[in-house]
Amino acid sequence: MNQYKMEDLRLYINTLRHDFSKQTLDEKDVNSNPILQFEKWFKEAVDSKVNEPNAMTVCTSTTEGKPSARILLLRNFNENGFVFYTNYTSRKGLEIEKNPHAALLFFWPELERQVRIEGVLEKQSKEDSDLYFNTRPKGSKLGAWSSPQSKIIDNRKVLDDNYKVFSEKFSDETVPRPDFWGGYILKPESIEFWQGRPSRMHDRILYLKENNNWKINRLAP
Repeated sequence: MNQYKMEDLRLYINTLRHDFSKQTLDEKDVNSNPILQFEKWFKEAVDSKVNEPNAMTVCTSTTEGKPSARILLLRNFNENGFVFYTNYTSRKGLEIEKNPHAALLFFWPELERQVRIEGVLEKQSKEDSDLYFNTRPKGSKLGAWSSPQSKIIDNRKVLDDNYKVFSEKFSDETVPRPDFWGGYILKPESIEFWQGRPSRMHDRILYLKENNNWKINRLAP
């Protein structure tokens, strides 16, 4: 195995370059509705066989503004917003409870594209959360019960023992949704579409919501 000195890694990182040149993005070509524009780009990501096109970075923060980010999976989107599911008692859940402002980031390198979405998170209804939970594989349902998400645990055995307990508990019945697990919907206030261009002169189209209408702007890269 090759051993690299820190100086070699710094040099390697500083010389990493990729010139984007696949497509362009112009104000006159985008849909006036950013949700429909997102739908168009999402379909193109799927058609291009992007690995997990619904994977997104979800960034939340404390009331003091200390941020945290993680990768989650988008499970639905429509005119109302963008939906994901999690444990309400996790770090993100506790942060959202006190500060509902959040950001989503999609990165589709195969298309040289990013989408940045900022807005406010709200809990989904119990009915909507139940509806999605019931579509999950049984193992994932048991996992939701078994993991005290984001909490410090002694070792892996804690998880395995919890999983065994709930597997036995629900062995002969449907696994219900835990009250501490469910969906959030991010109500967007701004959506930015980023298309890579040569010489770092990227195209950035920003939709801002003003008086319940979307205004389209171009940002400098």
